[in-house]
Order: sequence, then C-alpha cells, then structure tokens
Amino acid sequence: MVVKVLIVEDQALVRGAIAALLSLEPLFQVVAEAANGKAALQSLQSLPDELQPDIVLTDIEMPDVTGLELAQHLKQARPEIKVVIMTTFSRAGYIRRALELGVKGFILKEAPSDYLVNALKKVMNGQKVIDPELAINALDDADPLTDKERKALRLAEEGLSTAQIASKLYLSEGTVRNYLSEAIAKLGASNRIDAARIAKQKGWL
Repeated sequence: MVVKVLIVEDQALVRGAIAALLSLEPLFQVVAEAANGKAALQSLQSLPDELQPDIVLTDIEMPDVTGLELAQHLKQARPEIKVVIMTTFSRAGYIRRALELGVKGFILKEAPSDYLVNALKKVMNGQKVIDPELAINALDDADPLTDKERKALRLAEEGLSTAQIASKLYLSEGTVRNYLSEAIAKLGASNRIDAARIAKQKGWL
C-alpha cells in the first residue's frame, strides 16, 4: 500500500526538503504541496479521487489559513484524512488544540528525518505520535479564548485597526471591540497587542 501525503508548509525550502525526503521512501507518495491551509483546501478540491491524501502533513503558523484551522476544517469535512502537525514550537496551547481537533501526530521540525518517517508510519497504523510530556503539559494549560476572540487578536497583532478587523471577519466594529476586550480581560493584558503577545507565547493564537 502506498500512503499518499499532502505537504502544507509556507517555507518553500522546507516544503521541498520534506517532499524530497518522503519521495525516497517507497511507502509514501507526495500527491501535492501547498503554501498554506487555503491552498491545501484548494488542492483537495482539485485532486482526482485516486490522489486524495491519506495524510495531511502541515505546519501551524501560516498566512490565510493556519494548520490548526485546516485541521478543524478536515475534522468536519474530511475526517478520513489523518492530520499530522509539524512545527518549530512546542507550545502547550498548540498541542492542546491539536489534540482537541483529533490530530494524529505532533512533530517538532528539529526532529531527525527518520523520526518523521516512522511517525507517519505509526499514524497510518492507527497510532498517535505526540511526546507524552508535551501532551501532559498541554492538558494542564487550558486555552480561555473563543475562536472569534482568537481571530480578532491575530488580526490585531498584524496591526489592523478595529474597522479593518471588522471588515475581515464580517462583524460590526462594536462586536470586534467586545471580542478584543474579552480577550484582554481573560489574559490579564494591558491592551490588544499585549494580549496577542501573551496568547502567542502560550500557543493559543
């Protein structure tokens, strides 16, 4: 059996290196590469049935649609696809959200190449591949933000005004202000930028 993989990573060199690595393994076939979650969803729509992936191997921090947002979409729309996260960050908030979204693996980018290959094999055999210590840390650090608060904070961190955030999220400015105020209060922050910094440190953004 050949395991079909879709690689989602915004850094072209990293994406190419992972594709080259997996192409050396007879078990794996890289069916597509994407620079972010939005492009990955477009690839899934355009790929023929015989090239639909068994595994989506995705980074977390990407423009447009993040890896966790992609995982959330796949959980709802394509639950048969196994999602494996790869990241530079071992932030507890990322791992907790990934576990809640049914992600099957969480791999740090600095891991050896054979670890990645073996992890994907284990995932295809029905196992989860997440470092136990990281998983325990994640369960001890609950994310207090709602999805809307998180999206508003992420856009605030990018320097967008309340009006611009409202336009992006198709909400009123008053609603956006409420989301940001709630997030600031929950995180004990002094302002929206401070709240975004705290949330990003925790892996909640």
